[in-house]
Order: sequence, then C-alpha cells, then structure tokens
Amino acid sequence: MKIADGNWMIQPGLDLIPAVQIFKTTVKKDAVEVLVAPRDVESRSGQLDVPLLTIRFTSPMKDVITVEAIHHKGIKQRKPEFEIYKQVDKQLDIREDSEQVIFKSGNTSVRVPKAKEWNAQYFYEEKQLTKSDFKAIAHITSDEGKCYIKEELNLSVNELIYGLGERFTEFVKNGQVVDIWNRDGGTSTEQAYKNIPFYLSNRGYGIFVNHPEKVSFEVGSEKVTKVQFSVEGESLQYFIIGGETLKDVVMNYTTLTGKPALPPAWSYGLWLTTSFTTNYDEQTVNEFVDGMLERDIPLSVFHFDCFWMKGLNWTDFEWDSATFPDPVGMLKRLKEKGLKISIWINPYISQQSSLFSEACEKGYLIHRPNGDIWQWDKWQPGMGIVDFTNPKACKWYADHLRRLVDIGVDSFKTDFGERIPTDVVYHNGEDPQKMHNYYAHLYNKLVFEVLEEKLGKHEAVLFARSATAGGQQFPVHWGGDCHATYESMAESLRGGLSLGLSGFGFWSHDIGGFENVETPDLYKRWTAFGLLSTHSRLHGNQSYRVPWLFDEEAVDVTRFFSQLKNTFMPYIYSSSIQSSTQGLPMMRGMVLEYPNDPACGYLDKQYMLGDSLLVAPIFNKDGIGSFYLPEGTWTHLLSNEVLEGGKWQSKEYNYFDLPLFAKPNSIIAIGTEKKTPDYDFADHVELHVFALGEGKQARTTVYNTQAQVELIAIVEKNGKEITIEVENYASKKWTLILRNLFTANEATGARLFNREEGLSIQPEGKSSKITILL
Repeated sequence: MKIADGNWMIQPGLDLIPAVQIFKTTVKKDAVEVLVAPRDVESRSGQLDVPLLTIRFTSPMKDVITVEAIHHKGIKQRKPEFEIYKQVDKQLDIREDSEQVIFKSGNTSVRVPKAKEWNAQYFYEEKQLTKSDFKAIAHITSDEGKCYIKEELNLSVNELIYGLGERFTEFVKNGQVVDIWNRDGGTSTEQAYKNIPFYLSNRGYGIFVNHPEKVSFEVGSEKVTKVQFSVEGESLQYFIIGGETLKDVVMNYTTLTGKPALPPAWSYGLWLTTSFTTNYDEQTVNEFVDGMLERDIPLSVFHFDCFWMKGLNWTDFEWDSATFPDPVGMLKRLKEKGLKISIWINPYISQQSSLFSEACEKGYLIHRPNGDIWQWDKWQPGMGIVDFTNPKACKWYADHLRRLVDIGVDSFKTDFGERIPTDVVYHNGEDPQKMHNYYAHLYNKLVFEVLEEKLGKHEAVLFARSATAGGQQFPVHWGGDCHATYESMAESLRGGLSLGLSGFGFWSHDIGGFENVETPDLYKRWTAFGLLSTHSRLHGNQSYRVPWLFDEEAVDVTRFFSQLKNTFMPYIYSSSIQSSTQGLPMMRGMVLEYPNDPACGYLDKQYMLGDSLLVAPIFNKDGIGSFYLPEGTWTHLLSNEVLEGGKWQSKEYNYFDLPLFAKPNSIIAIGTEKKTPDYDFADHVELHVFALGEGKQARTTVYNTQAQVELIAIVEKNGKEITIEVENYASKKWTLILRNLFTANEATGARLFNREEGLSIQPEGKSSKITILL
C-alpha cells in the first residue's frame, strides 16, 4: 500500500496520525507502554483535540519482542488469529533511567527514549538490528473511511530481505511490493499460493506481522531505506525476532508458529501420478507402475489426480465406477507391488456432487450475507466451499477421508484453497478478510490430523498447495502450476527457497513442469533437480510423465537419480529430523548457511540440501553448470573431484551428473539400499568424511525410520592423528571412508582398505574408538 508521495508528501485522499512525540512511558511488570502524539503536547492547550497512539512492548518467548500499535482500543478483536506458541521463561529484563527505557527478552531488546521524538531501536546484544523512526508508525484514514496502521523499519546499507512466502519473483525482496493474499496465479507471476507475513533480514533478525488478513509490504519500494507494512484496522501487531545466527532466527520463528511434522521415510521416494487431464484407468495405471518396475526405476507412491472421481462432480469422494469399477481391489493390488497411494482432493463441492444437497441442508458450506450458499462456476459448476469453521462440517469432511484411508489411501494432495471469497458469512462468525488466507490452514490441518489419527505419528504426509503462517506444521507443500521451461524450473526453485526462509521445512515441485510437454533434455535435467529435492513427484497436465515417453536415456537418468536418492536416505532422513525438531528448511538458500559470505546473498539457483550437501541444478540445454562454492575444500559427491571454494565455477555436466558437492568437515551417511527409501539406514551404512581440516571435527547421526538414534559418529583431526568415535546403539555394521585420503601408517581398533574414493575403515569387533596415524 503506497502511503507516501515521494519524500515529503502523502498520497491524495489519506489523512495520517503519525507517531511524533512521546507523551508518557509506563513500565509494567512484563510490558512497556508508550503514549505517542502526532504533535507537541507538552502545553495544556496542545493536549486538546489530539489523538494518541498506544505502542506496547511485550514478549511471547525468549529473543522475541511483540510490538503493538493501537489507535482506538475499543475495537472488538476479530478472528481467526494465528496460533502463537508462547514460553513461560521469556528471560525478561526491563530497565529505565531518566533518558530511556530498555525492554529486553533474552538477547533481543528495544530501546525507547523518554519524552522525546518517537523512535524505537532494536538490538541483538549490542548490534543494532533496525529502527522505527520519527513518524514511522502512523494511523491512516482514507477518503472512503477505511482505516489502516502502518510501520516503517529501517534498512541498512547492504541489508537484504528474504521470505514472505513462496514467491516466484526475485529471491531478494528489496524493491518489491508484496501483498500477503493467497491467489491461484501459477509460478510465473507476482501472485503466490503461500503468502507468509514473515521476512528474514541478512542483518540477523526476522519480522512476523501477526495478522492473518491482507498485509501490504513495501520492501524498499516506497522508500528505499525502509520496509513498510500496513494492515486495515485500528491496530497493528508484529514480532521482532532475534538470534545469534540466521538459523537461530528461523528456529525462533518456527518455535513461535510451530515446527514442521516429520514426514514418513517412504514419502522421500519417487511419486508418479496419472497427470491431470489425461485419460487413464486401472490398466493405464498398471502400465505405468509395471513399466517403472520392469525398468528397475524405484517408485514409492502412485498418485491419482482429479479424475479418480467423475468429472464435474468434484468433490464427492467417490471413485468413478465407469473408470475404476473395483477401487478397493485396485488399491490392494497396487500396494502389493510395494506402493503407497495418494489421491487428489479439494475443499470445494460442485452442485453436481452427490454431497451438495446434504451440505446445503446441514449448513456445511460458506454462505452469503443474505443466507444463500456462496457459489460460482469457476473450476466446478455451481461450486460451493466447505465451511471449516463449522465443527460438524469438519467431521463430515473428515469422515469421508477416513473412509478412503480405510480402503488403502495413504496421503492426500490437498489442492486449491486460495480462491476464498470475502463477501461471505462463516458458521462461527469469523472475519472473512482474515479467513481468506487462514482458510488454507484449517483445510490442511484437518486433513493432516485425519492421516495422523488413522496412520500414526510420523506417517502423515500431504501434498499441499496453499498455506499461511503456521502451515509448515502440515507438510509437504509443492510449488503449484509451473511450465515446461528452464525459466519455470528456475522460478520454481526461487519460490521453494523463499518458502524455506519463511519457516517451511519440506517442499516439492512438478518434475518437468505442469503445463506443456517438456523436451527430453529438460525432462532429464529437471529429474536430477527433482530427485535432489526433499520430495520428488513426476506430474503433468495434458500428458503423462513416465520417462520412456521421452527417450531411453530419460529412463536411465530417472533410474540413476531415483536409486541415488534412496542411497542418500540416511543423510536425508537425519536432515529431515533436524528440520522437524529445529524448524529449519531442508532445502536452504545459501545465505542461511553462509550469511557472512557476500556472494551467497543473491544465490537462488543453487541450495544446500541439509547442512552439508550443495546442489546446483542445470538450467540450460548446453549442460553448463555455473555455481559458487564458499571458502573451503569441496568434494564432488559422485566423482570425488576436489575444488577450492571462494569463487565461481563453470563446468559442463552430462545428464547423470550435476554440481553436487559435500562441504568441508562434513560426514554424509550413505546407505546400501537402492530400491526403496524406507529401510534399515544404520545397517551397513557408509560414513563418508570430506576434507577434514586440522583441528576440525565432523559428526553425524543415523536414525531409524521411527526417528530413533541408532548411530552417532564423531571424527576429529589433530596433526597426524585422526580419531573416530562411534556410538553404535543398534550394533549394526558400518564403514567409514576418508574421501581422497589413501594412505595411513597405523590404525588402532580398525582394519584399513583402499577404495577408489579413499581410505575405507572398518572397526574390529565392537570398537567404539579408532585412531588413525597418517
């Protein structure tokens, strides 16, 4: 929302009450409250006919400060509200003297002067993060009578802003106007399916605007040294989130809004779908599945898209009997081939659906203010929308899902949830403006909880398209409708990295692009990228996505990377547990791992998969990989090639290769199973150690598929000595490989063997500590 007109004026038709002079500061037990006037109010005459803004500082948890700016206090609080997970021990410290008040939570603090011009300075320890300056906070009234509250926070030199959801525009958000409003716009526009009112600054803090409704951000766009955000109404609340590192900031944000659930191990394997508008029946499905198995391509999940139900009847939760006369038997036969089953759903009910009349009669659909059912003809004829604020509607919807799980469905693709109208009335009276974005949260939460209830903890997984803040608790999310082009492949990755920096741990995309038919070249490059993403799905619109329809090499490439990902599962699953417990994304923008490397600030065509593996997909038909390696010695995971970091690299790669580098001083745990992603990760696991530096330590943890620790390995180098300590709780066989190190003089507690990649170390007996002398 544009408020200023240049540096000196405001937009026509707006009237402002700005925060100018501090009138009174009150220190309470766990809060600081500041009354701020729009002019000098020191004289008694100045205290007549003057509005005041109340600015209140509190804290929900350590290192997080709540800032609330209020004009009129008598306004009824409208719902829904984001669920905020507060902590008891906030480590508060409030100090005041004659000049200022300091409100501190953990190491994050705000400093506010007394009886002077308004400003609030935010710090982490002694480092200033940002500042709310003179007139930065203001109440705005438009000629139409609408009211808004806005805040402006300072941007420093070289400060970069990230996040705000799954945005397909430029990765660095400086210079962009962003409205937090879920829309179904594909991956090639400024619109987004997953709008999150949280941004991350490379200066080491985050801002979360605690409003489910539309939040308008001007990120260095209205004023180049400010991030401005505004909401309609009489109050504005936001959190400033500090941390020792950028990772700590993201972890604190997800502590506040919820950690991602841990997806089941089987979900990391390859998903294959029917595609969308293609013609298919059980015979077609079997041709696909058997074709993959016959070609030795590991497949974990088969997904039935929309037309598992009869056309124009979505959603009725009934299999199209003409196409699938025996759904129970069909699912049983597919599961006997080792597959999990996913099916498509959405929260809309066509008036052709057998469920429509029941939903109308029982009040399960969203209404217009006059009592009519809200309907339109987009997507489905006469379509209504399920009212998830109605507990009975939720049970009704959930019972249909339970019935499907009972016959063999393991996962739901929760499509749509973005086109939610605001000229409606909800069962519980919640505000339609606030419900527009929040609807996706209720929808995905309901479906996820049904899966957890029926299948158990760590067995629930969605394939969700829409979300708002807190939606990271119900993974997995995918990037929506992309095109079969390299440009769309790149924009998809940008969106995924932005979503990761917005607190989401797990993300996927349609391999090869949803719209149009890709070339064999693009299919093979996107397959490599897709199978080095957290979750991997072959899906299209009007054409199938099985590899043999492209060429035989596509078959080989799909087999290679699907098998490769399965062998990476000990590392991937360990990284997933870290994402779930800490709230960090598995696919990380380079800036998250290397915030002090200026070159990493703008990188959006490569990423860290977990904290130790760098992936740089190929985005051109020439096979040229252009990528940046931070400082240190990096080792190509497949070829064992060693490159020194701190500079850009450009190399040509065939379809079975891409820049895939292990960072120095890391351990990548690799399994021996190629055919499935869910197996005994610790049994015969190989612990690959990369570029261990002098005085450095590397460590890793291997879990089982129930997220229980089975093995912890710590490797340290001091001079000519390398010590290896392994806590082998499950007593499984393991091997450690020192990559690119081929000779040693002596080994205690182990046997040494030479391998092509380096020195192989196998423990003797039950040795838990091994010493290698070089």
